[in-house]
Order: sequence, then C-alpha cells, then structure tokens
Amino acid sequence: MGKKAVVFGSFVVDLMSRGSHLPSPGETVKGTDFAMGPGGKGFNQCVAAHKAGTDVLMMTKLGDDEFSNVCLNTMDSLGMDKKHVIITDKSSTGTALIMVDENTGENQILVVPAACTEITDEEVESLKETLKDAEYVLTQLETNISAVEKLVEVSKETNTKVILNTAPIQKFDEEMLKDIYMVTPNEVEAQTLTGVKVTDLDSANEASKWFMDRGVKQVIITLGRNGVYVNDGHKSDIIKAFKVDAIDTTGAGDAFNGGLLAGLSEGMDIWEASRLGNVVGALSVQKLGTTPSMPTRQEIDEFRRSLND
Repeated sequence: MGKKAVVFGSFVVDLMSRGSHLPSPGETVKGTDFAMGPGGKGFNQCVAAHKAGTDVLMMTKLGDDEFSNVCLNTMDSLGMDKKHVIITDKSSTGTALIMVDENTGENQILVVPAACTEITDEEVESLKETLKDAEYVLTQLETNISAVEKLVEVSKETNTKVILNTAPIQKFDEEMLKDIYMVTPNEVEAQTLTGVKVTDLDSANEASKWFMDRGVKQVIITLGRNGVYVNDGHKSDIIKAFKVDAIDTTGAGDAFNGGLLAGLSEGMDIWEASRLGNVVGALSVQKLGTTPSMPTRQEIDEFRRSLND
C-alpha cells in the first residue's frame, strides 16, 4: 500500500439495455437484456485504484434516493471508505441511460449527472484535512467545473498534486492548468483542447507542449489500441498497448487512470505507473461492464508475471 490518494468526481448509476437495433424517434424496440450497476468516471477510476491495492478515498455527491444505494452498497462490498460521500435531498443520484445495438455494438448514452454537478465550494473545502495526507488527487470534468476549480485551489494549499483527466470534455479556464501537475486526455480530448490532431510522437509532442506552456508538469495522452504517450517534462515516448481480445472497451480509459494513480501513489515514476495503467486497462476490456470489470491486484500481478514468462 502506498500513500493515501484521493479521487474527486462523479458517480452515476448505469442503466444498460441491449436490443436488435437502436430505436428511431418515436419507435419502441423490444430489448433482450438489461443491467443496472455502478458507474461514473470518478467512481470507475476510484474502484480501479482501490482494487489495484491503493489506499484511496472517493469524494462524490449522491441524491437521497434508491439509486444512491448502488454506490453505497458497492463501496461496502469492496471495503471502501465512505466518509467523503455526500448525500443531498436537493437533487437526485446521477444516472446514465445506455442503449446498445447487440449486432453492431453501437450505443446511445444519455447521462444525467444530477447531484454530481451541484458540489459546493464548502463541500470541497471539507476535503482539506484528507488532502493534507494525500500526495495525489485525481479528478475529471464530469462534475461542475466550479468544484474542480475549487479542488485545484485547495490542493495547492495542501501541496497535493492534481491529476486532471479531461473527460468528458467541457470548457474550463486555461488559467487553472498552471496548478495542474499532470493531465491525461485521450487523443480526441487533446485535439479539442490544443487544436493538434494527435497521430504520432511528433504531433503528441506538439499537443503536449500546449499543456506544458500553460504550466502542466507532466502529460499523458491515451491513444486507445495504439498505446499511451508519456512526457515527463524531460523526455517523451509512446508505450505500446497490450494486444488482448477485447469484449467491452467501456471504461478502459477509467481503468488506465485508476491504474496510473495506483502506481504513482506506490512511488512509481510516470513511466512505470503508465505501464501499470496499461495493464489495468488491458484486463478491464476482457470483461463486461465498467466498475465490475476493474481487475484485482492479484489479477494484475498474474498478468505482469505472464509477460515475463
């Protein structure tokens, strides 16, 4: 176990249904499958880090409703600390309505983050004592931006390094980047933010420079099946992805970020931690779902041993 880490972000209940095709406006399609489970970028990333063996705390906000139990019961079953999970009666727990075409794998998703987009400055301030004990805090853009900005401000006071996963992409003040230690966009988010289409090492370096010119110390750009670009401020390279038979790639980016956080909080450098993130991502896509697909430390260690055999 490394130093304590914090994940600040979203929780939503995934309501997933599958059918022969996606409905057109006004059409009702008889589905073949339905599943309900925990999700949300913040929660997925925290579970990935926790299952990888990290002493990690989750901060999120839920409604005072039935759906909140999906989060709380999952955390109980995994032995996760709930002291920074906020419950409000002024909003509902976030939900994601997911429809999947079982023939093509295409999907339509409607996310209602609800309580996650109503985190107050005072609630972020309540994290201060916990952040003092944490070397890293990982956050995303699925909550209200004002909460992320406040988190960055508080983390600066506590000398906690902020890792920003820029998903789902939404506008934020670039000024905030001067206090961000590391960013982890995927290639689409990197292009949206920097205007650079990331296709190879040179273009990734160009996109990376955009972040570093604004004060970011280290840059990671996830490239899907092409691996992950890493720039530690001194050198840069692309670490290849593992070739695996993917069943469900939903949440692969969250798995990577959770694995990365696990590695960093254990004292690994950015290169070794990114390789660990790659392992967690590769294992997660071989199972269905998001939170349930995150691998245990035992599975991670077995996979890494198999690479050396």
